[in-house]
Formats: sequence, structure tokens, C-alpha cells
Amino acid sequence: MKLHYQISGEGPPLIILHGLFGTLENWGSQVTALSQHYTVISADLRNHGRSPHSQVMDYPLMAADVIELMDHLSFSRCAIIGHSMGGKVAMQLALNYPERVGQLIVVDIAPVSYSAHHQEIFNGLFSIELASLRSRSAADTQLQPYVQDSGIRAFLLKNLYRNSDKAFSWRFNLQILRQAYQNLSLAPIGTPFDGATLFIKGKNSEYILRQHQAPIKALFSNPTFKMIEGAGHWPHAEKPKVFSAIIMKYLANNKAK
Repeated sequence: MKLHYQISGEGPPLIILHGLFGTLENWGSQVTALSQHYTVISADLRNHGRSPHSQVMDYPLMAADVIELMDHLSFSRCAIIGHSMGGKVAMQLALNYPERVGQLIVVDIAPVSYSAHHQEIFNGLFSIELASLRSRSAADTQLQPYVQDSGIRAFLLKNLYRNSDKAFSWRFNLQILRQAYQNLSLAPIGTPFDGATLFIKGKNSEYILRQHQAPIKALFSNPTFKMIEGAGHWPHAEKPKVFSAIIMKYLANNKAK
């Protein structure tokens, strides 16, 4: 699985992983800020963006994809940032390959199993009639009954592109994402990681709750917690300057040994 990636900047290597339905492009402002001090590698996870599609998808496989990318780039060890689904990939990577992770930063997700809560999004995406679609605005109209939040619709519709036949297609592998959704809801498992780990929560998000502290500490024995006021599930996009400042300070104060 040769992941699609982009590299920016110079310095210690830092890999950034997006969430479900996302792409590496979601991290544009953070890449700009962090690449002033780090070699930032932003990647599309399997079945997302411009990375290959696959019939199988789970966290051990996705963690192995990132290891393959590190090997390809000759990085023996990296700092890892992951948001949501990408945060679970990052945690699985640390649990399975602790020697390859310098610092771990997990954004608004916990190492727990979550109940299914994307069904309306899947229903909406499957409702869009790609064969007859003529514009993104038409796709937005078709999606609106299922996804009322205009920001989330815009995020999802960034995955639309025109293929070689000039017809609209999805960059993500929508069918497999739905089939693999149960796997993606599960908690990462493995040998506890004792390296430096930062969990960042958007205050208005319910993805990291008080009851999640016990499972976090059971798997990550050296955690630090930060909360970003006025942010929800996408703190890196909602409060970009605050987010990048937290990342910079944490990485500077917890350099890999």
C-alpha cells in the first residue's frame, strides 16, 4: 500500500494523518505553520484521497501502511499527529511499533470503541446521483437533507472530482468505507506505549470524555491532556493558531530520546 503523501519544510520528521472522509489537504494551515520547524509529511490514508483503494481496512493494516511510508522515506523514527480516525491509526502505530514513534499527538479521539454515528452521512453520500451530477452545488443540494451542517457538507464534497470522462467521482472508496465502518469504530489494541503522548480535545466535542481517561491511561502511560476552548471535533481547523502553538510547545518540550 503506497500511500500518497506530500512533504514540506525541513527539520525532524513529523507525520500528519487525517480523519474519516478526509484527505491530507485538510491540514493545509497546520502544514504551513509546522513546516517552519519540521519536515512535515502529510499522507492520505488507504481508501482516501489519492492513496490506493483496498478491499480490506482496519487499524493494524493502516498502521503498517504508515510504517511502509516511513521506510520508503528512510525515517527510522517520527513524531506522529493523528486526528479522529487518523488518531486511532497513530495510536495503533505506537502500540505496534513503539520504537518508530518519537512523540505521539492524538487529536479529539480516544482509544475506545464508538457506537455508529455516521449513518446519515453515508446515506447522504450514497444518495448523490453521480451519473447525472452536473455541479458541486447540485451535490450540496442532494446532501442537505441528510447533513444539515454546511461546513460538514463542504468538507465531504471536497472529495468530489471529475474523472477522465469528465464525470463526477469520489476520491474516497465509499463502498469499502461503509463496509469497514465497524472496524473503524473499534479501539486500537496492543502493548501499552510509554512514550510521550499528547491528547488534544476540542472543548465542545464529545469524542473524548471524562470516562475515557482510564482506557487512555491503560494504554498510554505518559499522557498529557490539552483542551482548546471554542473548538469542536476539528480543533486544528477551528482554532489553528492555538492548535499549532500547543503542538510546537509540546514537541519542543518532549523531544524524542
